[in-house]
Amino acid sequence: MLRTILVRATLLIVFFAAFTPAHAQQTDIKRYEIYSGFTYFETPTFNLAERGYHLQAGYNARRWMGIGFDYSIVTGHNSLTPNLLTTPLQTQIDGLLALLKAEGVIPPSYQLAVPTDNTTETYAAGPQLVIRHYIPVTIFVRPSIGAIHETATPRPTDPVATAIVAELAPSGKKTDWTGFYGFGGGFDWNVTPHFGLRAQADFVHNHLFDDLLKDGRWTTRASIGPVFHFGKNITK
Repeated sequence: MLRTILVRATLLIVFFAAFTPAHAQQTDIKRYEIYSGFTYFETPTFNLAERGYHLQAGYNARRWMGIGFDYSIVTGHNSLTPNLLTTPLQTQIDGLLALLKAEGVIPPSYQLAVPTDNTTETYAAGPQLVIRHYIPVTIFVRPSIGAIHETATPRPTDPVATAIVAELAPSGKKTDWTGFYGFGGGFDWNVTPHFGLRAQADFVHNHLFDDLLKDGRWTTRASIGPVFHFGKNITK
């Protein structure tokens, strides 16, 4: 439902921006900007959807280029299954489950799936290209390069899963840092020179928990919220 709201809100911004008169390029461009909004992460490979908070701070070095810092924190839930693990771990777990089924400890239909709580933080900094050809709309594109930190807390629901989780994550959770790369962009609907509404998205790749997970993952981040502009006007 939250994703539907986000998509509809973005379309609403596009509608108003498209039908707002645009007779000249922007001339009142503030030096600094702060963005604070809602964000949604989607990682299809791991059937993981996360929701949370997004913060950005920017410095407009030129009318066509900005430099900024980006932070987001989200939480969500998914289910960890053996097919997501590295090949050696899959082989070990499949062998153990086959033995338990042969001895009648678990039924033949048993499928290992461990519900997992996830908290993800991203940190990024760098430039973005800004297009200011129309007063009501500012368009921007950027590389998305930074670091990602995630904490995964498994919640096993049966004794077999509990025993396997105890071997893979003895502390009861797993944490990891790694880099990510990709690209992103979006636009601001400029209500006033000091205030606007921003919609944006990023598409990035990372390989968290490479000691457990066999593959990296592509994640889409969508975000929407207010942006505030302040400081001196940029004329060049």
